[in-house]
Amino acid sequence: MTLHLLKLCVGVGSIADLEARHAKRRRKSFYVHVTRMVPRRADELLDGGSLYWVIKGRITARQALRGIEPFADAEGVGRCRLLLDPVLVPVVPRPFRAFQGWRYLADADRPADLRGVADLPAELRLELAALGLV
Repeated sequence: MTLHLLKLCVGVGSIADLEARHAKRRRKSFYVHVTRMVPRRADELLDGGSLYWVIKGRITARQALRGIEPFADAEGVGRCRLLLDPVLVPVVPRPFRAFQGWRYLADADRPADLRGVADLPAELRLELAALGLV
């Protein structure tokens, strides 16, 4: 059964901002995001799961999960590297309230990918989604 992660993207205002941040942290053919806790349901996440980003109170984009690497930082604190596909896929925007850390997202509850309107400006995509047109 496929499972996904949901994560707040703090300090980022758009998908373009997130892409710029990723360009600075890219490693080889994937992007690395470090988090404090290791997901206990890693097998389900790596079975086709993605990390869905909440930007400005809306689920806005996703990146496919490619790997999960637990490690200890320089102070010996346990951490986790989420290895993500470098491609950010815009999704149909959906409001989501703030939370700490990350949350699991069932496959049945995930927003659909935006097809055909992904190249439109973010504000226009949000407006079309609010009108129920995408």
